[in-house]
Amino acid sequence: MKSTLPQNLIALAEKCPYPLYVVGGRVRDFLAGISASAYDNDICAPASAEDFVERAKAAGFNINAVYKNTGTVKLTCGGEDYEFTCFRSDEYVRGEHKPIKTYFTNDIMLDALRRDFKCNAVYYDICGGQFVDPLGGIADIGAKRVTTVADPDKVFGEDGLRLMRLARISAQTGFTPVKACLDGARHNARLIGDVSAERVFSELCLILSADKKYGVEGAQYAGLEILKETGVLARILPELACGENMSQRGDIHKYDVLEHSLRTVLYADESVRLAALLHDIGKPRCMLDNGNYYRHEVVGEGIAKQVCARLKAPRKLTERVAALVRLHMYDLLCDAKENKVRKFIVKNLPLFEELMLLKQADFSACRDDLSPAPAVVKMRGILAKMRAEGVPLTVKELAVRGDELIAAGFPKERISAILEGLLLDCCINHVENGRDKLLKHALTVANKN
Repeated sequence: MKSTLPQNLIALAEKCPYPLYVVGGRVRDFLAGISASAYDNDICAPASAEDFVERAKAAGFNINAVYKNTGTVKLTCGGEDYEFTCFRSDEYVRGEHKPIKTYFTNDIMLDALRRDFKCNAVYYDICGGQFVDPLGGIADIGAKRVTTVADPDKVFGEDGLRLMRLARISAQTGFTPVKACLDGARHNARLIGDVSAERVFSELCLILSADKKYGVEGAQYAGLEILKETGVLARILPELACGENMSQRGDIHKYDVLEHSLRTVLYADESVRLAALLHDIGKPRCMLDNGNYYRHEVVGEGIAKQVCARLKAPRKLTERVAALVRLHMYDLLCDAKENKVRKFIVKNLPLFEELMLLKQADFSACRDDLSPAPAVVKMRGILAKMRAEGVPLTVKELAVRGDELIAAGFPKERISAILEGLLLDCCINHVENGRDKLLKHALTVANKN
């Protein structure tokens, strides 16, 4: 493993009078024979933070932060980020992510027992060139299984964030959690409520892109299934989880509302997976309130906004996801006339590609059908036709500008609406996109009104 480590890290280890270890995901991945484009560089030693900081500085590392209470140091060198921790043992209040008390130690066994899973508790002595395995993590890595470092009820009871980490790490690596591990998570699922929304959302996003970490096919779906099985999904997304066992039309759907949503994520491009997860989130509410799914996309838009706000998702992402939820049912039966589709495309052009990805995933998830979705084929065909005709698709592509309309006598407060109207007339009514033609057309429309 030493040959895979940065030279500056090896040089730092050689300057330390105590063994400096790499621990966690980087060691696990090496032993599992998997590789990623970027690693979390976790290092540790039986040493104080103060002593380590001095030696790291002397070796050319930049110290970014020091947390003396937990013996943690964040540092960088050669473009790599590192996190150092002193060997320690932690005491928790049940469920809280941060320990209430930390005990520093020289005992590697105690340090291993404070971690989450055995596969993450294998150490590599950089100078010694040896793996140190206090808890049998190498066997777990070889068997591609996930077990906790101690009794599962204790491990998950100490830190609610481990509930999300179980799903994420298992999904990313393709490892399988043992039954006792899943049972322990299920028993402590309520503790996810003690974890900050930001941390939950961060882990959820990593689960939604889990297949990209190591190329494990379907990893994003596997991670969501673990959240479902352990009861965590019902805690963080109750609006979605109550779609379990809620049936849909058998001639269209093979799965219930919840399973369909999870499978939409399975088939979705990474860029739209949050929208894929939430696209039918209005269905349970509609069924419970009205006994049907009518206008679930409209109801779902509001619920998606509420969910994203609760999870502290970024504002722009929230707006995009909510819009995709609202639009995903458009022309599902391919019965909209071409002019209406043209208008829809122009009005929603910034979201068009993402919407097509979502509609395709939604179609595939109905019956695991990977053939092109008819609505997507139709809409892409109409857009291609519009481009071949050379019609403007945005206001910026119009041959007339707002200042030219003002100069022609149109009121300033109406310019935006006039430009939008001209754009639609070019796309739908085949008005020629020329400056003089557009000015004349605008005057004609204004005189009619």
